[in-house]
Formats: sequence, structure tokens, C-alpha cells
Amino acid sequence: MVGTAHRDTGIGEGVARTALMIAAARAIETHRPDALARDGYAEHFVLAARDAAGWPVRPEQVPDGDANPLWGRLARYFGLRTRVLDDHLLRSARTGIRQVVLLGAGLDSRAFRLDWPPGCVVYEIDTLGVLRFKQRVLDGLCAVPKAVRVPIGADLGTDWAGALTGAGFDPGVPTAWLAEGLLLYLPAAAERRLVDTVDGLSADGSTLMYEIKLGLESPESRDSPLYASAKEQIGVDLLTLFDEEPRPDSAADLVGRGWSASVRSPFDFTRRLGRGPLPEPRDALAGNHWVFADRPGR
Repeated sequence: MVGTAHRDTGIGEGVARTALMIAAARAIETHRPDALARDGYAEHFVLAARDAAGWPVRPEQVPDGDANPLWGRLARYFGLRTRVLDDHLLRSARTGIRQVVLLGAGLDSRAFRLDWPPGCVVYEIDTLGVLRFKQRVLDGLCAVPKAVRVPIGADLGTDWAGALTGAGFDPGVPTAWLAEGLLLYLPAAAERRLVDTVDGLSADGSTLMYEIKLGLESPESRDSPLYASAKEQIGVDLLTLFDEEPRPDSAADLVGRGWSASVRSPFDFTRRLGRGPLPEPRDALAGNHWVFADRPGR
């Protein structure tokens, strides 16, 4: 890779800014000797953004190391999530799926860093501001994707399905869908619409993975040092981004539509892989769960 692009004017506020937080976490994970996932592009996104000036991108830059609630424990969580979702997408591709859709792609670099089988197409849907920032950094690095990459600037609250099919997406073939850290921020009605749209666009043999919070944040978890640390260190109040409506049971909805679905705790994968966060008192991660759904082939 060549040098990092000049500092950008900014990626945006609110949920869009969390993409930089996740990129910083992936960068820190990348430089750990026991890294669960490696993303050589992540630190370049952080270093290019004015909004992230001074954020750590290596473990030795983190004050208090793993004891830091934000850049220690939460960053470990994002490293674990990245690894699990990387594995999930590559397993889907090995079953013959060649069409991948990243919903709310943010600063995801999977099109560039994963070893996709020949013929894979990766569609990345996010706002134009996020995608333009991302493209400027990637262009500065002369980055070359390992699959056909199709960025689509669209608001997931609007007719993103039309933009997706207009960009060449074929609803008649199996698709691997990924909504990483997206549904946490959507109102309940928007979550239902998204699941309905994905179902309508999914051929038999498709897969879907997404992250949810089961129930609303308890008063104890709202007092987690993780939330206070994020607000203090990077000016992101995560609690204000979570929708406060009761959450729909999208996994049950999918099962009712003929999908199979399993709901897993991230801590299951910490124990399986031997690294990552474990439960603790006043845990902001206690409600986080990952849903893996499959639409059986005929």
C-alpha cells in the first residue's frame, strides 16, 4: 500500500461516525500479535479522517491497554465480530454463492481483503458521503478488490432495493446478505421493512447474518463504563443512537417465512476462538446477539 491520503473534511455524524470507530477497532486488532482478523485498510480510513484525529490505531497507542473500555474491550468485540462474519461470508461463498450484499457497509474492506472465489460480486450499500470518503482513501492506496465491487449510494430507509437491482443485482440467484451493526440503530418499522425486502430479494440457498440487541438497554447496562468511555474519548454517545422502541423478533419472522435461524451470543465465539470479551457486571454487550439465517434450497 502507498501512503495514506490527506485528511478528509469528515465522514459525517451519528451512525456514520461509528464506522470510523469500528475501523479504529479493526486497526488495533490487526496489530495485535494474537489478532483474530487483519484489516490492513482500517488504519488508513482513521488516519484520513479529521473526525478521528488522535484516535489510536495500534495497541500500544491505547491508554490503559485492554483495560480501556472503548479501545480495549469494545475493540476486542469488533475484532471478534469481524472474524466471525469473515468466516460466515467465506463459508457462504464456498457453498456456491457468488452474490454478496453488505447493508450499511460503512468502511468495510472485505471486497479487498478476503480471498473470494472467482466470479464473486460484492455490493456495498451505504450513504454517498460514507462511500465517497471510503473511495478517496482506497484510491489513494491504489487498492484493488479481490471480487467485483459495486458501491451503491442509497439510504436504507428509502427504495434501496431499486438501486440494488438497477446496479446489476440478480434476485434469482442465491445471495449472502450481511447487516453488520446496522439493525441496532434502525426503528422497529424500518427493521421490519428491511427484513421484508431481503426476504423478497432472496432466492433459495441465500444466507443472512445480522446483529441485534435483545430487548432495550437495562439501567445497569446503560451505566456501563463502555458508553461513558465512548462519549468521553471520541465524542460518540452510543446510547442516543439506539432506537428505544421495543424490538421486533426478526428471527422468528424469518422462520415464519421459511428460513432457518439461530441466535447466538458473541460470548459463544469468544469461548470457541479463545479470544474476545467475556461477560462482566453492568455489561453493555449483554444484549448483543448475532443471527445467522439460511433460506433452504429446494
